[in-house]
Amino acid sequence: MKISVLGAGGWGTTLAILLHFNGHEITLWEYKKNYARYLIKTRDNKYYLPGIPIPPEINITHDITEATTHQNMIVLAVPSQYLRNVMSAVSYSDIKDSILVSVAKGIENKFLMTMSQMLKDEFPEISSEQIGVLSGPSHAEEVSRRIPTAVVAASKSIETSKTIQTTFITSYFRVYSSTDILGVELGGAFKNVIAIGAGIIDGAKFGDNTKAAIMTRGVAEITRLGLAMGAQADTFAGLSGMGDLIVTCMSRHSRNRYVGEQIGRGKKLKEVLKSMEMVAEGVETSRSAVKLAQKHSVETPITQEVYKILFEDKDPIKATYDLMTRDKKMESVQDF
Repeated sequence: MKISVLGAGGWGTTLAILLHFNGHEITLWEYKKNYARYLIKTRDNKYYLPGIPIPPEINITHDITEATTHQNMIVLAVPSQYLRNVMSAVSYSDIKDSILVSVAKGIENKFLMTMSQMLKDEFPEISSEQIGVLSGPSHAEEVSRRIPTAVVAASKSIETSKTIQTTFITSYFRVYSSTDILGVELGGAFKNVIAIGAGIIDGAKFGDNTKAAIMTRGVAEITRLGLAMGAQADTFAGLSGMGDLIVTCMSRHSRNRYVGEQIGRGKKLKEVLKSMEMVAEGVETSRSAVKLAQKHSVETPITQEVYKILFEDKDPIKATYDLMTRDKKMESVQDF
């Protein structure tokens, strides 16, 4: 199969190598022309995936037309807030027969769309059955070293989700299939916001009890908003919900947890983001999540407090106190 991966960050590069390992003909697209040249010359993604050589058989290009023409599948590994801009340079005639697979984990700020919704909005002619997503607990740093990992492929079409499953699955990368594409996308996006909260707890040195509470009630919050938006409850208990939330809240590889940890230690958001090469999707997704919760009249107290800490300079100690002293509740997904 001819497959193009748009986005030569850590995850895009990892998936390009994985797909090459599976015997596919791979093109890897890099946005920056000079860095594309560097990757071609050195075969070392020093900024985003150092130490993992890119096989010489993988074609690396800066030309978006070359990357999207005559491909059976196009994997979209561009951060969510930039993906629409990238796809606006793509001709529908070039991708009309391709399966599009988003691996980004975020929600647009301007239009409050998931990546599959954005693709349908950008290309109205394309069939929903050509659009899929791949998500789950899968840090590039581990997958690139062939550490056993499990994820989920989703599409409105079961045939498409199974095609994605078959294309990506390996002895070290297990892929499940799903038709709840909305739930898989929402779980992958919203958990990044909760992970920032978990990082704040680490930075402020609250403890394991506090972190467990945020993670558990974070799942309830994500599920409640997801259900209001039309997703399926079971999805949030699976790999793209609970699974991804656990790894993102706990792992030293997690960029979102790192952002929260630095803020919990007293640093400001601008200072933290300036020091990072890669994108922490949860920062901008927190804006979208707050708006979506308001739109659907859903209580999301953890998300609200994370947003206030990030963008309104609220003190993390005060935010934690406000969460702990809310009105008494029964424990349930529907009523937090």
